[in-house]
Amino acid sequence: MSFDRHLAEIAREYPQWTIWRSDAGRWWATRHHPLSAAQRDAGCAMTIDADDPDGLRDRLRDQERRAGEQHTWRTGPAPP
Repeated sequence: MSFDRHLAEIAREYPQWTIWRSDAGRWWATRHHPLSAAQRDAGCAMTIDADDPDGLRDRLRDQERRAGEQHTWRTGPAPP
């Protein structure tokens, strides 16, 4: 699958994040909104990275679990 296709799919799956790939080939995601104190305490990060698209998805799932968020396609955006 092409870089652009991976990028578009991950961005659709995680609309609360900005997804990109660096010139060095790392995959990155940054949240659109600041973290709450509870999310920071739970180990959430504003920006995460991974070696490849699957690794980034794993990290994003972990971040959502930590934040207690759900995918928008399931229930709508998580409350602030």
